[in-house]
Amino acid sequence: MDGRHSALLLLTDTPLAFAALKETCGHALSTILQAHATASRDDKDRGPAVLDIAVSACGKGKPFDLLQRFLADMYRLLAAVSAAASVELDGPGGVDARVFFVDLDGQACGDACSYGPIIGVKSLMRSNRSWDTVYLASGCERAASFAAMLSARETTDNRIKTADVRTLDLKTSGEKPSTGLVLDQGTAPPTAAAHSSVAVGGTFDHLHAGHKLLLTATVLALDTCSSISQPAQRDGQEKRVVTVGITGDELLVNKKYAEFLESWEDRWQGVWRFLQSIIDFSSSSTVDIRRENEPGPNGRRVIVSLSPGLEFRFVQIADPFGPTITDRDITALVVSKETRSGGQAVNDERLKKGWPTLEVFEVDVLDTADAVSASEDSFESKISSTEIRRRRMNLAKESSL
Repeated sequence: MDGRHSALLLLTDTPLAFAALKETCGHALSTILQAHATASRDDKDRGPAVLDIAVSACGKGKPFDLLQRFLADMYRLLAAVSAAASVELDGPGGVDARVFFVDLDGQACGDACSYGPIIGVKSLMRSNRSWDTVYLASGCERAASFAAMLSARETTDNRIKTADVRTLDLKTSGEKPSTGLVLDQGTAPPTAAAHSSVAVGGTFDHLHAGHKLLLTATVLALDTCSSISQPAQRDGQEKRVVTVGITGDELLVNKKYAEFLESWEDRWQGVWRFLQSIIDFSSSSTVDIRRENEPGPNGRRVIVSLSPGLEFRFVQIADPFGPTITDRDITALVVSKETRSGGQAVNDERLKKGWPTLEVFEVDVLDTADAVSASEDSFESKISSTEIRRRRMNLAKESSL
């Protein structure tokens, strides 16, 4: 993947409560989004500007619910701020924001692990990731230390171009300053089991903030820190697999504004580009892609191997169950709270086959509650594929006049 992104925002003292997060980060996010959306509109061949948001996290735990709730709040804030500022998200002339976690103390997965969405700072510095602009909080010791590491990296690695480092005055919330998210505190239980094969499903048309939350949460349910870079299936070692079921084109013909639907090919590639951006922090990744077309259900697949021990399977699905009832090895399923009944239906089908049931992880639904002062319609346009298609239709009509 292209390691050069438009900007990085490092958040070191991040409150958990949404109101405090909005107070602390809302103005800064608005400023950054507007600046990079303008640059994106000026460079029509470049596509949306890519904004990496690295959130400081410390500790060795991996509490799924804590992390998915924080991600939901962050993506909700991004959608609301962009709506209020009239900034396009994820589309032409806009900003494509991706959120991951960085452990500035190197405790989360150890410095040897180069796979996110929780990444050690030394692994981040060894990666081929670079940015045109880096935003850091002013007066923050940890941010200053990060800036020094960036400077040293740019001096010693000729692949890395010098970034324009800028400081931001983040508003102080009512919460006591912290070192970032604490992952091993007793307030939230860790993942119940270490899963080596997890699944998620959806249409994933015109990838937006809700999709990004769901996909990031799916990888959080996967065990990505146990010798993942070593050759898999030797001496009994398991390969890590993420299966993404993506609805086939033929099932979408009755969708609203169907003429503006992305093809299955475009949709799997969009999902993969996002997943790679929050997972792959290796210094020189080699991606192997192979396609399979077999008769029967779930026979059309694209399999992407990021390392010998980490594989992503993008499967065209033609029913609500997809690979969850044809692949016995899947052990976990990630769903949104509004589709939790689907998880129960999958487990009912697996029980009929005499298979173990899946552990079902639920992800919050993005909504307008407590968001910034944007209309509900403009907020909805950031997190609804239907609304995105409707907007694309209107833009096409306007351009034809």
